[in-house]
Amino acid sequence: MFDSLELSDLPKMQCGILRNESSTRPVIRVVEDGGIRAVVKDFSTKRFLYRNTIARFLVWREAKAYRKLRGIRGTPNLYRIVDGLALVEEEIPGINLEKIGEGVRLPERFFDSFRDLLDKFHERGLAHCDLKKAANTILGHDGLPYIIDWGASISEREFRFFPLNLIYRRFLLDDYLAITKLKLRHNPEKVTPAEMIRYNRRSRIEKLIRAVRDRLQNTLQKIA
Repeated sequence: MFDSLELSDLPKMQCGILRNESSTRPVIRVVEDGGIRAVVKDFSTKRFLYRNTIARFLVWREAKAYRKLRGIRGTPNLYRIVDGLALVEEEIPGINLEKIGEGVRLPERFFDSFRDLLDKFHERGLAHCDLKKAANTILGHDGLPYIIDWGASISEREFRFFPLNLIYRRFLLDDYLAITKLKLRHNPEKVTPAEMIRYNRRSRIEKLIRAVRDRLQNTLQKIA
């Protein structure tokens, strides 16, 4: 699918833009070919030095995450990489949670499915790291969650040594806390007392780990 796609084809195949580019962040396009749509994270318009160093590394790194996720329902398929500078991904039919107002209820099975999905990619050694941002979750037309934008994700293997392993475990927890945040926003009656305690917990050690995590997360978000 999209096997013959070239970077020069992207502007003429474009049927929408999900996010405009910034100095470091890529433009995210929606393209269509033969009635099939895809989302393209395109770094090819960046300046020469950034394009041929950091951008290529980020594309390679996110593609590696997608290879780990292959076969998991609830994550988009990666169709291909174009010239090392653009990721062509499956478009997920649904509504981005960023566009769903606070208080609008989510389907009953949504949260259990979300937890099952987190369990599956955590078992493969990946933490998403940016799920508290509503824009990274889609409510599919089937009522199930789909998680997108894996540019800030980290792998367990990358963080296997102390003290990085503590930060990795914190990121795993953050992925789960994103469920509580969504419940509070959309279905607050579903939040259990235990979830609320975990969501608000601030031990001294956790504060230190959070501080390191936040600095790393900000860096990942800026370049992803």
